[in-house]
Amino acid sequence: MAEPAQNRDPETGTGANRPMLTFNGVSRRFGDLPALEDINLTIDRGNFVALVGPSGCGKTTLLNLAAGLAQPDTGTVHYDGTPLLKPNTSAGYLTQDDALLPWRDVLTNVALPLEIKGIDKATRFARAREIIRKVGLASFERHRPSELSGGMRKRVSLARTLIYKPETLLLDEPFGALDAQTRVLMQKQLLDLCREFKLTVLLVTHDIGEAIALSNRIVLLSARPGRITEVLDVPHSPDHDIFRRGQGNERLYSHIWEHLVTQATDTGSI
Repeated sequence: MAEPAQNRDPETGTGANRPMLTFNGVSRRFGDLPALEDINLTIDRGNFVALVGPSGCGKTTLLNLAAGLAQPDTGTVHYDGTPLLKPNTSAGYLTQDDALLPWRDVLTNVALPLEIKGIDKATRFARAREIIRKVGLASFERHRPSELSGGMRKRVSLARTLIYKPETLLLDEPFGALDAQTRVLMQKQLLDLCREFKLTVLLVTHDIGEAIALSNRIVLLSARPGRITEVLDVPHSPDHDIFRRGQGNERLYSHIWEHLVTQATDTGSI
């Protein structure tokens, strides 16, 4: 079940054979506070990887490093074989906050990234309508965020993230604020879109069930400073049915839960 984290050469392979993201000996501090320590992790192209660990262990910091929004104090981060030294324009970043502009409707919210890039109106609206249709909101183009449910706003946010065709998605508790039923439906839609667009995904979640249902690998982090304690492969049936993905993985769920309890107990969090 468990696979140890390994160091790999980020330059190994080319094209489709080259890892998408590589963290080599990465550590990060905030003043006197160590957030991450000696992170060695390779994420291959097309993988869906979940980061699971206790609160404050540096999961979001890892996402920010992958997004090029921060730099490690020691070690290196490579994206597609290249050192990541500036914002990663090949990655889309989706957080729990949908961050929609309340005065814009769905169409113009989704088209905003292309507007910022200077794409002409006809082209950006055509692209926006295509991705809005893919997330099932074709009938709501002229609705404003205040007129939408939480799940619909999240779909708008996902569409806006996908419109500029990123290779990688960085997800920070994207469905945490949704009710259980809506969350499962969003998970299914996310998986469908990831397969369609052949995306590489790095997900931060506190929800063990979500990590198991969505990912094919789970990275367990220790309490702060975050260190990788284990990398787990997640077996899934070939049909990729989101509604059955948790079945048969009860032992894996218990293993991850025991890890979280141990980390919380060792640090006095409970």
